[in-house]
Amino acid sequence: MTLSAGSRLGPYEILSPLGAGGMGEVYRAKDPRLGREVAVKVLPASFSGDPDRLRRFEQEARAAGLLNHPNITAVYDIGSHEGAPYVVTELLEGETLRSRLAAGALAPRKALDYAIQIARGLAAAHEKGIVHRDLKPENLFLTRDGRVKILDFGLAKLKQTEAGTESETNLPTGTLGTEPGVVLGTMGYMSPEQVRGKPADSRSDIFSFGAILYEMLSGRRAFHGETAADTITAILTKEPPDLSVTNREVHPGLDRIIRHALEKNPEERFQSARDLAFDLEALSGISAPTAVTPSAVARVRRRTLVGPIAIAAGVAAALALGFVLGRQTGATPPPTFHQLTFRRGTIGTARFGPDGQTILYSAAWEGRPLEPFVARAETPESRPFGIVGAEVLGLSRAGEIAFALGSHESAPFTQAGTLARATLAGGSAPREVLEDVQWADWSPDGRALAVVRNLGAKNRLEYPIGKTLLETDGWIGHPRVSPKGDRLAFLDHPSRGDNGGVVAVVDLAGKKTTISNLFASSGGLAWAPDGREVWFTAAPVGANQALYAASLSGSTRVLARVTGSLTLHDVLPDGRALVTHDNLRIGIVGQLAGDDRQRDLSWLDWGTVRDVSPDGKMILFEESGEGGGAGYSVYVRNLDGSPAIRLGEGGAQTFLPDGKSVLAIAHPVTDTRVVIYPIGAGESRTLPTTGLSVDRALAHPGGRRVLLQAREPGRGPRLYVQDLAGGIARPFTPEGYRTLGIRALSSDGTAVMAEGPDRKVYLYRLDGGEPVSPPGLTNEDNVIAWSADMRSVYVTRRGERPLKVSRVDLGTGKKDLVRELMPSDAAGVTGVGPVHMLPDQKSFVFGYSRILSDLHVVEGLK
Repeated sequence: MTLSAGSRLGPYEILSPLGAGGMGEVYRAKDPRLGREVAVKVLPASFSGDPDRLRRFEQEARAAGLLNHPNITAVYDIGSHEGAPYVVTELLEGETLRSRLAAGALAPRKALDYAIQIARGLAAAHEKGIVHRDLKPENLFLTRDGRVKILDFGLAKLKQTEAGTESETNLPTGTLGTEPGVVLGTMGYMSPEQVRGKPADSRSDIFSFGAILYEMLSGRRAFHGETAADTITAILTKEPPDLSVTNREVHPGLDRIIRHALEKNPEERFQSARDLAFDLEALSGISAPTAVTPSAVARVRRRTLVGPIAIAAGVAAALALGFVLGRQTGATPPPTFHQLTFRRGTIGTARFGPDGQTILYSAAWEGRPLEPFVARAETPESRPFGIVGAEVLGLSRAGEIAFALGSHESAPFTQAGTLARATLAGGSAPREVLEDVQWADWSPDGRALAVVRNLGAKNRLEYPIGKTLLETDGWIGHPRVSPKGDRLAFLDHPSRGDNGGVVAVVDLAGKKTTISNLFASSGGLAWAPDGREVWFTAAPVGANQALYAASLSGSTRVLARVTGSLTLHDVLPDGRALVTHDNLRIGIVGQLAGDDRQRDLSWLDWGTVRDVSPDGKMILFEESGEGGGAGYSVYVRNLDGSPAIRLGEGGAQTFLPDGKSVLAIAHPVTDTRVVIYPIGAGESRTLPTTGLSVDRALAHPGGRRVLLQAREPGRGPRLYVQDLAGGIARPFTPEGYRTLGIRALSSDGTAVMAEGPDRKVYLYRLDGGEPVSPPGLTNEDNVIAWSADMRSVYVTRRGERPLKVSRVDLGTGKKDLVRELMPSDAAGVTGVGPVHMLPDQKSFVFGYSRILSDLHVVEGLK
């Protein structure tokens, strides 16, 4: 079947042909319903002649449509036209890996980058029970922005033997199913079990992956003969030539990974693509010990909480096996991980006791409130300390504890409470010391405390209490006093609402020195036993944190990686470390009027909902984790659960009043210009906010202006009005003012609710006039909606679980509870919000973060 430009295939308008092959013809087309261009693959009409084959095609295409992953081509739709089935996918711009390989081998760094992406995509598919079965360079697409997309998931299974369509040694073979005795795959990339006609599982994809990676690095195929029989013999009995013969730049560890993937016996290969991906990622850190490069600045990812993760009991051995040393040699024994906790929930902070065997930690198990627990290294049992709602901040050598009583979320990634002191032996109530403390650590002699406090627009580090060492417009995390007591190390985060940061050291005179490059995600820090290094957990890209060491002179090395993410809590003088092995997901839930259950509207791994469309039918959100890419991704999605649409890169902000465009920040850390993305057809454009660093953008209901929370270089935040047509942004508040919530701007666009530098709440009019302080509101409130009569606002308060939605009368200050919001599965939920109220003021869409953690003692770190 050949289609001409302008013809229709179901609802799709054909624009131009893109190519043809054994599996049919591919066209560029337009979906007029969403105004987006797509790729349509029309399969041979012979498919429709076999009902069983057609049924299997539909099953496979639907399964492929469930694979929401940045390294797998998205399947949007399936249908049939004049007896020929077709499948609709996202439209890709770039070239296949086969085309790229025509120019020869890839640079090892680029090949490793592509390999990690392919392995991640395979892992995502395999975890849903979907095997490709025909992985080859033709089915790997390299987009113009550097991403790898795996093509034709679910279709390879349908291929039949078509002799003569390709060269003999690249012969495509196929089957209607997965019956033993039928060959399936492409010669040269098939696994030994496929060649023998045995069932192919995920490990067959791993073999094909190994052959592809070998070819990327060497420029020649791993298995190739003059005839198909010669190629089969090579696959079954021979090993490809050493990579050192064809590419001396290849790291020996990468060669070992390829050899492991190409084992003839599937039992001796990698058993999962997830393990393969993590070994490749670990090798990336080894091959570049100072893996945090200036380019990492452009990869910092927004987070809404610091991240920990629970894994099944008995995983300690797997952790040790998955461990990679930053200075790995064949003679270096791996460290050992001893698991201490086995319950489902979130661990906050953990510290070793003075004897080195007692461990004090705070946790929220099975959805219960946070409280401290005491454990011993030799037993898996923990006992409650007896103070519900308290977070452990520090534990001195004398056994005195620093707690945060009434601990609650004070800002993204940070808890705050009233600093109090108690003894590990117990017997007396904690003595309160100071309010609104986020972090604390004891001096070596146990006589003084270092604290971090949030003071409105500033975050302050004090040591001892009352002596200011440092203030910042960003935020300070995990401060630790050095073994000699002469300096403090901490994580310095430049942007509030983001946990990207650097490791810094400040002396007692307040002189700060940065000793690492910028990491995309960072949380967890302690001094090395000899005080010459700072150990910390962070990730150059994404959220899977590894353990690093930074010297005081500024060199960084990898100490440890494991499958998943680590958070460092404490280090003993003998080198034993206390870590959590963590899993964090940020999701989106809809709780709509008339529904008897919540709707899961999550898309990838770190989705944060930012707005609801004016008609209440669509949400705007950003993906800032592994799936969101280096610069985050902006998405819209209908509330009916249909697939999300990626609009572009950046941090999502708000819909414009017409519902046809959205505002986003180009990159929340490195490029804070405001971008306007059309939802349908059209080009994006950037607002000329020259000289301003923009934190937040709110759409004015009139449709011609936007409200900006921004700052000039070296100045504090203030609120501005900017015309969408251009011009200079005009400030209308003094310095030090921030918007109070996601709907701070009133529904009629005349006023905005803001927090002032004195931490009080003010109602500012955009046309001038003196601000007023409405009763009943505090700086902890978050305005999520205005009432229709403009006399009330709906608010939530940070840190509450479940999150309460209240209506506050702006005249009297009276507050009435409207709704409580919480995911139905409360285990590990560390934060709820942001919350968006739909126009019916009865339905809500809200986000949540879930952290599941296991605590481990690690020995053998060097």
